[in-house]
Amino acid sequence: MIILKSKKRLITLLIVLLSGSIIFILDLGHTGLVDETPPLFAASARAMSESGDWLTPKVNGIFRFDKPPLIYWLMGFFYSLPKNEIWDSLGTLSARLPSALGSLFLMLMIGDTLFCWPQKGDKQFFTPIVASLSFALSPLIIIWSRTAVSDALLTGTLGISLLLFWRRMASVNNDQCITAWVFLGFAILTKGPVAFVLATLTITSFLSIQKDWKTLLYKINPRKGFLITILISVPWYILELIKEGKPFWDNFFGYHNFQRYTSVVNNHAEPFWFFLYIMILASLPFTPFLFHGIFKAFHDLLKSSKESCDASETLYTFSLCWLTSVLIFFSVSATKLPSYWLPAIPAGAILISNSFISLKNTNKSYLYLWFFNILILFGISVAFFFSNIWLGSINDPEMPNLVSELISSGIIFKARLFFSSFTLLAIILFSLKYKKILLYLQISILIGQSFLMSPIRKLADTSRQLPLRNISKLILDIRDGNETLAMIGIRKPSLHYYSRQIVFYEPNTKEGLINLSDRLNTDRRENYEDQPDYEFKSLLVVIDEYSSREQHWSKINHQKLGEYGIYNLWRIQKSDLNKYSEFLVNRGFKSDWKNRKVEKF
Repeated sequence: MIILKSKKRLITLLIVLLSGSIIFILDLGHTGLVDETPPLFAASARAMSESGDWLTPKVNGIFRFDKPPLIYWLMGFFYSLPKNEIWDSLGTLSARLPSALGSLFLMLMIGDTLFCWPQKGDKQFFTPIVASLSFALSPLIIIWSRTAVSDALLTGTLGISLLLFWRRMASVNNDQCITAWVFLGFAILTKGPVAFVLATLTITSFLSIQKDWKTLLYKINPRKGFLITILISVPWYILELIKEGKPFWDNFFGYHNFQRYTSVVNNHAEPFWFFLYIMILASLPFTPFLFHGIFKAFHDLLKSSKESCDASETLYTFSLCWLTSVLIFFSVSATKLPSYWLPAIPAGAILISNSFISLKNTNKSYLYLWFFNILILFGISVAFFFSNIWLGSINDPEMPNLVSELISSGIIFKARLFFSSFTLLAIILFSLKYKKILLYLQISILIGQSFLMSPIRKLADTSRQLPLRNISKLILDIRDGNETLAMIGIRKPSLHYYSRQIVFYEPNTKEGLINLSDRLNTDRRENYEDQPDYEFKSLLVVIDEYSSREQHWSKINHQKLGEYGIYNLWRIQKSDLNKYSEFLVNRGFKSDWKNRKVEKF
């Protein structure tokens, strides 16, 4: 019996591993970095790997204090592997692997937890797979798990930590709960104190509704565990504070944590109920089952308050506390971004599996939920059949030919074919009253997302990022001495990443022109691989075609060296730039670069 269960567990995890590899790993390094944030992470990590300075993240010659170092360390590890430039020619595989692996390991943890602790006496072999796929097939998880930023790694480390905490509380043995606190330390090293706050809110809210909360609290051993978390996460903060002092304190704790939470940063102001919209989006196309799972978990919570409940059957209650904690915490935050919802998606996936268990029979709930779900699928299909209506509203200045390229590539046709077939399949399975219809549709999406997403990624890369890679290569080929490099108008950190040069980013305004002239004379910036000659007679300027039409830029004498997409490469004499800058200053314009945050670039 034990051997049979072990085999079933292994088979379950292999299915989850294969599915996760298709979603997160397949073609991961075949496209370039997507501006604007991923190149900043990638450049900082590569700089650590190549310079040997693993303490302070730096990009474009300045400190990058917005995130703790774990994401940079992991990226840097992959950049340090032998022959990296051969198997990762674009540098994207190394940068994206930490996010992808974080999501993959969490997916495995979700499946294993539901296999080892079946809820409500559930004996279905497929429930762990349904829960894992509900997490991995979330549109937000698919996007951020293949992006070189820290959000997916936070979701992975925090999610694994919370599941390990629950597993310890649900377990009957008295083993020490060490691993959960280790992963919590990793989460704090990924994105800061927010990880500890979310974990505390989740565990505290869960324990507060448990009658034997003292026993459960004792099981996770908070005194010893908290010490372990501190020993893992705090030393880097102390070392960085000693080394960099006030700038680190002001930027990391002041701006990127306190100010982001208490005030609106970068115009990311949203209403209080913003994350209710994101919750709907993140669980598509199976949103009705998430709400049904939440309702069932809440119902079970009320029921358990009247009678004793085995701790091993509280996973859905724990997931409800988990999801609610993230919802309330970030709804209160002044700055709101869709990525803030990622830590709640694992809990949502587990709650969807609660709905899967509950809908064993074709009762009224089953009929209503599938009716609404088929309506959602039908609406998506109709949207693609009438794509000519909304395609015209797409206006991306960086990809002016996007609409025509989408049509000519056949992507719109493939989307129509897939979603119409998917809707028809759902109707057929529903009419046949298949109990595992949710799993069958998840498998269809698993197959279809690779069918659709791969060409979409390649098209976006060719239109948006390939011109920047080409112009970076041209810069490396024709740079005269150590000419300074500037980018005017549309600002792309990938230019710094691919050219490996210090880049001065300025807007296409008159003040931007004055800023560039002033910075070339006063802003002495360098990094381990590029020391520009600020006294050199000329400089290279990457300027988009919209900015090049501005009168104050077009009037400067320049030599056009190349053109890729919407970007032009100019060589400008420094004396001509200074001369026109003086003209604008005499007209009453002033530099403003010292008054704004240049940290991002």
